[in-house]
Amino acid sequence: MKKLKRSGRLVDMTHFLLQHPHEVISLTRFSERYQSAKSSISEDLVIVKEIFEDEGYGSLLTISGASGGVKYIPRIHQEQVEEFVNEVIEQLAVPERILPGGYLYMMDLLGNPKFIQKLGQVFASVLANQKIDAVLTVATKGIPLAYAVGQYLNVPVSIVRRDHLVTEGSMVSINYVSGSSKRIQTMTLARRSLAPGSRVFIIDDFMKAGGTIRGMMDLLEEFQAELVGIGVLVETIGVEERLIDEYMSITRLTEVDVRNRTIKVEPGNVLDLLKTIELRDEK
Repeated sequence: MKKLKRSGRLVDMTHFLLQHPHEVISLTRFSERYQSAKSSISEDLVIVKEIFEDEGYGSLLTISGASGGVKYIPRIHQEQVEEFVNEVIEQLAVPERILPGGYLYMMDLLGNPKFIQKLGQVFASVLANQKIDAVLTVATKGIPLAYAVGQYLNVPVSIVRRDHLVTEGSMVSINYVSGSSKRIQTMTLARRSLAPGSRVFIIDDFMKAGGTIRGMMDLLEEFQAELVGIGVLVETIGVEERLIDEYMSITRLTEVDVRNRTIKVEPGNVLDLLKTIELRDEK
């Protein structure tokens, strides 16, 4: 790269950091990239850090030592999360989403890149201080969510399937009981998807009783992997028996009235979790 003026360095440095979340970037790497002294790079990073924190892009963590540098941690302000959650509620409450059987049509949201990216940023904010090695989801609707979270955490995505694909090699299969239908079903995961001891975040688009997520948790045990957290876009309220206890949700679906064509949605617990994290960080 040719030598840049400070204004050019700041633009390129900002773009570079945004593209490399949760990765330690040494001052030497920046110094060589911009052909500038480390003292100048340090001054630039102070400016970038202030902008990131003021505008809600995240924060820059300074890593000391011989192998140190800076690490970009994606975060989003509480106010921005609250605004996003309210937007999701407004979009989900549209009567036209109601499908036969009381299901909701959500593919327009799951297929919207901007929506998915924002969702990934919200979950990554809650997980900012956690060590995550992989994101796990089940095909197919959870895949866009998983990749968005994986991008902001800079970790790979593993996909659980309900059929065996020969292109994925040897598979681990388990049977699980669907929480809503109480039927025994099968899910599989390629043996090469997760290394033993991996710290995993599970994510899915919709949760009723949590049978599918419970199955993924059991599947993690087969890989000797550790569950770090669970995230869902929409959870339903009023389920007789919830199969999981601790999770984070963006929204709660409290009622779907098929006859009167009404949908009631409220905020999930993600706002409370973020408030708790912010209060802890202030201390």
